[in-house]
Amino acid sequence: MLLAELGARVIKVERRGTGDPSRAFGPFLDGRSLYFAFINRGKESVALDLKDERDRALVTRIASRADVLVENFRPGAMARLGLGYDALAEHNPRLVYASASGFGQTGPWSKLPAYDTVIQAMSGLMSETGFADGPPTRVGASIADLTTGVYTVAAIATALYARERSGRGTHIDVAMLDTMLSYLEHGFMHLAAFGTSPGRIGNRHPSITPFDTFAAADAQIVICAGEERLFTKLCTTLGRDDLAHDPRFAGNARRTENEPALKAELERTLRSRSAASWLGALTEAGIPCSPINDVATVAASPQVAARNMLVTAGGVRMPGNPIKIGGFADPTERPEAPVLDQHGTAIRDEFR
Repeated sequence: MLLAELGARVIKVERRGTGDPSRAFGPFLDGRSLYFAFINRGKESVALDLKDERDRALVTRIASRADVLVENFRPGAMARLGLGYDALAEHNPRLVYASASGFGQTGPWSKLPAYDTVIQAMSGLMSETGFADGPPTRVGASIADLTTGVYTVAAIATALYARERSGRGTHIDVAMLDTMLSYLEHGFMHLAAFGTSPGRIGNRHPSITPFDTFAAADAQIVICAGEERLFTKLCTTLGRDDLAHDPRFAGNARRTENEPALKAELERTLRSRSAASWLGALTEAGIPCSPINDVATVAASPQVAARNMLVTAGGVRMPGNPIKIGGFADPTERPEAPVLDQHGTAIRDEFR
């Protein structure tokens, strides 16, 4: 989808008869899967049976003229169909062939099946997400799936640039597990420093204090005062200059060491006024802070409107493109996701 948003023509090859499995995932609107619609806008659809010799030949012909092929089968599946990188590169040496999988093309786990939650669990992400007295927790978004897509786009762009110099394509190998490991910088810092895995610490930052959610009189808010200057401003704004001079909280290391005591002192004051009142005062003082918005609230915000981060495709509002490039359009209306085999006849005629 990101490649389509950035101007590529994208032909989605789907299973004949049933299509992409996500077409059956809810929620549904007017009988169509929003799950599918949100991640497939702007694509063309052709329905094929890759076990059929004629359909495989069509894929080969498409790949022979394509710049990029993206596939997310388990490692080895495309090669068994005669559609692996080596086979297709013979027809198109300039092809950039991107394989995205759960565990990558190599290693003892490479053939294991994977979904986003499997990778969140396997990578260690779930073990450090949540509160100390609660269970391991899945991140609210399908972060392993989505991050793998973003890394794959970055790899494709790099490979296309390299091809301009070398004249040849390449095989890209991006694994969901690898992408999640790359996001666990704090976990691996803890392992390097102490030789143990970090525990769950809720919403606070592991090494910067105060950097957490805090209870005001009527709601939780976020306050991130990650520098001495900001901590001093925070104390002044709260009318708690005593905290700025308390030796327990002198410097970030001491504040982090004594984080429970500092949080208790801050919340003792914050509970005296409403969240909105404190957020106004903190924002005016230049202290990074936020309400804890739900999706509907942020969707209605003027910042989201100003950034064109809610677009319409097929009559449905959905997140826009976060990549803004000067000189290139960022329209509010986008092409909708295709119905199954919507472009099949035209594609078969084009690639005879």
